[in-house]
Amino acid sequence: MNMSSTYLNGATAPFYLPQGDECEVFQAAYANKLPLLLKGPTGCGKTRFVAHMAARLGRRLYTVACHDDLTAADLVGRYLLKGGETAWVDGPLTRAVREGAICYLDEVVEARKDVTVVVHPLTDDRRILPIDRTGEEIEAAPGFMLVASYNPGYQNILKTLKPSTRQRFLSLEFDFPSPDRETEIIADESGLSRNRVKQLVRLAVKLRGLKGQDLEEGVSTRLVVYAATLISTGMPVDRAVRTAMIEPLTEDDDVKRGLLDLVTAVFG
Repeated sequence: MNMSSTYLNGATAPFYLPQGDECEVFQAAYANKLPLLLKGPTGCGKTRFVAHMAARLGRRLYTVACHDDLTAADLVGRYLLKGGETAWVDGPLTRAVREGAICYLDEVVEARKDVTVVVHPLTDDRRILPIDRTGEEIEAAPGFMLVASYNPGYQNILKTLKPSTRQRFLSLEFDFPSPDRETEIIADESGLSRNRVKQLVRLAVKLRGLKGQDLEEGVSTRLVVYAATLISTGMPVDRAVRTAMIEPLTEDDDVKRGLLDLVTAVFG
């Protein structure tokens, strides 16, 4: 299983620069025991935002990276052999429900359909988690919050959230930060000077303009941070940009050559 990063009570909040009132919306959802769905492109800061808010609220965070093989049992739990005996072991969703923690389902549409069925009773006023295998029906402890995310621009007709599921959540739309804010974020994360970061951000904006043409996805803020980090530790700019901002975007050699021409135009 590709599970779970955990932030403990009292953890320092990871750096996050708000783009609007998303922190206030998250706090309102938490205070009113409402589930929250984050929508936006890969690498625009959704996961960092959730980690930041969990730390600010002093709640433990269970992050589940959803994938094609993720089942309801992976979330809820299963019987396992321990010392020659069979014992029930809670999954991350069950632990979050029992403890009053935040459970974050990252890219929820990648999981199998039975996963969304499991979370439905937690997204209404019941706030319960039925566990068929044990016969339990667990009421969510105070502080529990369910957060999910997905990238609607990248999903096809076979991987979308049903309207009946989407309408169980409050929803926040994310996008890449403005160039000035993105420059500030990347400089803070990488240690590279703002003047040098500005060129990387200018390139990122141009690459994102190719989404839907030569590229399926634009370059993420995460990848720009990677490039800036490599440059700040001494790697030549052209190598850092190719490694972090070009190669991850495509396998097509002709497209790569076109993107490298764009790099040359930006950096001279």
